[in-house]
Amino acid sequence: MGKAISGKHFSYWRPMLAVVFWGVSFIATKYALNELTPRAIILMRLILAIFFLASFALITKRSFSIDKKSFWGIFVLAMISVVHLWIQVTGLKYTSASNTGWIIGTAPIFIAILGFMFFKERFSLVQIIGVSIAAFGLLLLISKGDFGNIDFITNKGDILILSSAFTWGVYSIVNKKISLNYPPLMTILFLFLMMAVLISPFTVTNSFIRSVFNLSTLGWISILFLGIFCSGIAYVIWAQSLKDMQASKVGVFLYFEPFITVLAAWVMLNESITILMIASGLIITLGVILVNKN
Repeated sequence: MGKAISGKHFSYWRPMLAVVFWGVSFIATKYALNELTPRAIILMRLILAIFFLASFALITKRSFSIDKKSFWGIFVLAMISVVHLWIQVTGLKYTSASNTGWIIGTAPIFIAILGFMFFKERFSLVQIIGVSIAAFGLLLLISKGDFGNIDFITNKGDILILSSAFTWGVYSIVNKKISLNYPPLMTILFLFLMMAVLISPFTVTNSFIRSVFNLSTLGWISILFLGIFCSGIAYVIWAQSLKDMQASKVGVFLYFEPFITVLAAWVMLNESITILMIASGLIITLGVILVNKN
């Protein structure tokens, strides 16, 4: 009995650890943006993740074969993912990590709305109320309590992050509808490979090479954390958690991510935590919970 309980507790720690890595990823990205362009950060993160996942696949003797249907399905996802990450990292240049954490949490709302619009998936009155509540929380967060202050120039970072939440919704819907009979680990590995190929021609320049060679210790720590821990280890343990636990139970852990980001941003970036920010975040989270409510 004792072993069973400890094993169960360990299984819960895996998705929690993945969420911690993802929550802190925005802080690491803010550090990296001091020395690298958004495209450079994405490419270096992908390269490190590819080496980690490929090594893991070799050690566990996974098959590297891929059929034509899966190849093109993953390629479509790679194109969406490159756009998604570029928008998100660029947005982080102009807004705080704390705001990013809360806003990214609205992605499930876009997933529900897009599913309703394009695939006629169920969208109940409770979900409509949830969208309205989350939208109010977003406006409260972005405007800092004064809705009249919202404009594209001042709030371009927040708007870009919100756009990346939308693109993640697009990715999730497309991923759901593309039938990929392929192991999650290898899907992620090939996804990252294709993303790296797509973004490399726009990134690998003399200035990129110089910036990599001139990276500070903090810059390298940030990139290594993003590539190995956030894109490598986190994806592996998350996929394993989805295999061993109910998807609904694993998904609940994502609600902790904004809180982790805010706390980490306060400790590591000295970003302020205000009552209005926490209130706005809680309102957004309530709206997301209602949208996800079955």
